[in-house]
Amino acid sequence: MFASTSSPRIGIYGPEERLGAESRGCCLWEVGYAAALGAAGATPVCLGETSGGRSWRELLQDVQGLVWTGRQRGSLQPSGEEERLCGWCRKNRLPLLAIDSGLHLLNLVHGGTVHLELCKERPEALQHRHPPEKGLRHAIEVVPGTRLAEIYGEGELAVNSEHRRGICKVARGFRVAASALDGIVEAIEAEQDDWFAVGVQWRPASASASGLDIQLFRGLIDACEQTRGAGKRLRVACTSAA
Repeated sequence: MFASTSSPRIGIYGPEERLGAESRGCCLWEVGYAAALGAAGATPVCLGETSGGRSWRELLQDVQGLVWTGRQRGSLQPSGEEERLCGWCRKNRLPLLAIDSGLHLLNLVHGGTVHLELCKERPEALQHRHPPEKGLRHAIEVVPGTRLAEIYGEGELAVNSEHRRGICKVARGFRVAASALDGIVEAIEAEQDDWFAVGVQWRPASASASGLDIQLFRGLIDACEQTRGAGKRLRVACTSAA
């Protein structure tokens, strides 16, 4: 599927996925968030890895949604820039998909906590960082009645989730959307009905992503369309009232 001129523009903030030595997953589209968004029907807009001193209003004024891919390295403590990003998205109800370390930052900004070393803090957990085979998937359980369940379907799902850190306490205003079979949180989402904010631990645009992961980007696109439609209806109502 190719993005059309009327397709929503979705920003990509943070590092892009790169093709490494690992084997491909579904091989239905190129590796990377831009390719996945294009295949899902959106127009990707690469915003880089820093705001460059510009305001989020300026950076995000021409996009209808955002994919936040987190950081490549460094401290997990949210920066002022990242706190302002979360605040702007929440205030303006900008649909947001946070991935991998972006999930952790989203949770921390809103008052949650994160395990820095799962193997030490949760020794009973499955091996989330170094599975026996590169790119090995593990099962997660999607929580019924969540946005994620609408996207993927309810029940068990296999994802390419490898990580050293993990969600400890879920932030206020968010709920668990999926967990690994050992109880480790693998996805969260905003409880607000009018704000699509989903964070996932797996990497749906990497070389080991499955064909089903395209649904995550389509879910984001659907949220962008709904938000854009609601904005149009509000403007029409205001014009009529005037």
